[in-house]
Amino acid sequence: MYRQILIGGEAGQGIAKAAEILGKAFVREGFYVFNYRDYPSLIRGGHNFNVLAISDEPIMSHEFEGHDIVIALNDDTVVKHAAEMKDNAVIFAPNRVNAEKKISVDTDAIIKELNVPRIMENTILIAAAWKYFGMPFESLEKTIREELKGNEAAVKAARKGYDAVDAGHAIDEHPERKPRYFISGSQAVALGAIASGLDLYIAYPMTPATPVLHYLAALQTKYDYQAIQLENEIAVANAALGASYAGAMTMIGTSGGGFALMGEAMSMQGMSEVPLVAYLAMRNAPSTGIPTYTGQGDLKMAVNIGHGEYPKVVVAPGDPREAFERTIEAFYLAYKYRVLSIIVSDKHLAESTYTIDEFSPRVNPSRNIIDVVPSDYKSYEITETGVSPRAVPGQADVPVRATSYEHDEYGYTREEGEWAIKMNDKRFRKVKYMAEEIARLEPVSVYGEGNNVIVSWGSTKGAIMDAIKRLKGWKFVQVSYVEPFPVDQFKDAVKDAERIVLVENDVTGLLGQIIAEKTGIMIDERVLRYDARPLTPEYIIRRL
Repeated sequence: MYRQILIGGEAGQGIAKAAEILGKAFVREGFYVFNYRDYPSLIRGGHNFNVLAISDEPIMSHEFEGHDIVIALNDDTVVKHAAEMKDNAVIFAPNRVNAEKKISVDTDAIIKELNVPRIMENTILIAAAWKYFGMPFESLEKTIREELKGNEAAVKAARKGYDAVDAGHAIDEHPERKPRYFISGSQAVALGAIASGLDLYIAYPMTPATPVLHYLAALQTKYDYQAIQLENEIAVANAALGASYAGAMTMIGTSGGGFALMGEAMSMQGMSEVPLVAYLAMRNAPSTGIPTYTGQGDLKMAVNIGHGEYPKVVVAPGDPREAFERTIEAFYLAYKYRVLSIIVSDKHLAESTYTIDEFSPRVNPSRNIIDVVPSDYKSYEITETGVSPRAVPGQADVPVRATSYEHDEYGYTREEGEWAIKMNDKRFRKVKYMAEEIARLEPVSVYGEGNNVIVSWGSTKGAIMDAIKRLKGWKFVQVSYVEPFPVDQFKDAVKDAERIVLVENDVTGLLGQIIAEKTGIMIDERVLRYDARPLTPEYIIRRL
């Protein structure tokens, strides 16, 4: 069973919230739901829409056509999307909207009767669509109460919309009701940070990283940490290094333009070895690009951020389950090895909502601060693993140094060549041990069977997973850790491939370039999308 609903209107008409409520109600009824959000960079006006893909089996993507229902809050929605509808589809709309195949709802009369705000028109219409599919009102009512904080006026408006229409195409395939998560990539990253023991999240707002800041700010008193907005991204990165140096579990977040500004501080992390976790939510670029749309063009910037050479971790989750689990791994690796861990996401993963059955983190992060500080403490002690024992200022009556200059084991500035060699060797000695740990964290995942292989990373996972259900003889190799690159695991995953196709949401195939550099494997066949829209199963199948 598969149904697809599009909800469209202007910014300010509550399109995203209506889709979230409707999607969560379907999840409550036992269905799997994927919710895609599309909007321009406007506070009011423009054209916003969400697409809800609903199935009785796991689903991780949507299509831009094949809608069973269009809920249109204005004429523009009908004009833009009517041609994308199935032959037997219908449009739910207020009386004022002009459309064929329309089920009209007198929202004006309901709003006047109940004396409720105009924005509740969206609630009236989703309730009518809910009735059309033969769904029980109780599930929708409970969801509205949860999402709108017990708003009784909204419940009454929904009831009126529900009663205004008859059941049309009832969904007969009703799956078992089972508790599941309906969660976005942003929420999953935020919850992963909280589960890691977060003390401090510092950011400056930049789409599409901002939802993590908002979500963490809303939960900070409940879970006893702080979320702080500073004046710019340069301040964010440097303040975070200071906080981590003092012992706090610290994370920062931004998008591509802000991450570029953080480059100098990232390089300082490499020298100072103060652990830090950074969340990079990519969007269409270069420069301002199309700021509320998606793209994967920042991958190599993440791998190479900052001047000079220093070890780092770059992890790229593909769905909210992985976003939660990989965020925990990023904290674990950053604080165990005193490195920079970068979690790479994008607008599509960050702002889409998925149905997830469960979360299963593999590691448990720690600050890794030593209990007893020796009197002869060396802030940069040369060890077999390259990881120096970590202390924090004030822990004992000895200096704990952090420096941006090359230095000796005590942290004193040294300019002799021998110390440059010793400290570079020490820092890069960590890579071997990090790679061994990462190998146990499933850095490369294989889905499906066949001698034809799709290779990809990040948010493309959802569309690829749904595409290979319809493709015979194809499997999907997902690379989750990009740095240190899991060379052996990747080679093993593609060793029997007769055909390899690279699938990415960028112009030049950035992961393919990294694979060529690290493994010598050249992937010549590529499906690349760079119109600022996400990949869909139909797009991938057609291009293959």
